[in-house]
Amino acid sequence: QLQLVESGGGLVQPGRSLRLSCASSGFTLDQYTIGWFRQAPGKEREGVSWISRSGGATEYADSVKGRFTISRDIAKNTVYLQMNSLKPEDTAVYYCAAARSWSGSLVGAWYDSWGQGTQVTVSS
Repeated sequence: QLQLVESGGGLVQPGRSLRLSCASSGFTLDQYTIGWFRQAPGKEREGVSWISRSGGATEYADSVKGRFTISRDIAKNTVYLQMNSLKPEDTAVYYCAAARSWSGSLVGAWYDSWGQGTQVTVSS
């Protein structure tokens, strides 16, 4: 069973940056499309971004386009979500998820394995 671990969350002021990491032990993540999702209190889970197995294809939600960048480091077996110009509305628990597919989706049902999440709080 693929296990994913997110890290890098925290409390940050508006306009600042954070980089989230999604890692796995025992499985090579380049065999999976990886997605990032978030869920704020009282709201539905939202797809944020995904990156294909090769890294050649990505997609972003309109709410983060131009501010967030997804990437993967095959040598480190890690997928990153660089979040710049953070806003209070970005506050949520962020999850990474994996799918054994060549492409991805911003729909959660596409993915088979999920991490436990990391809290991101954007507040002054």
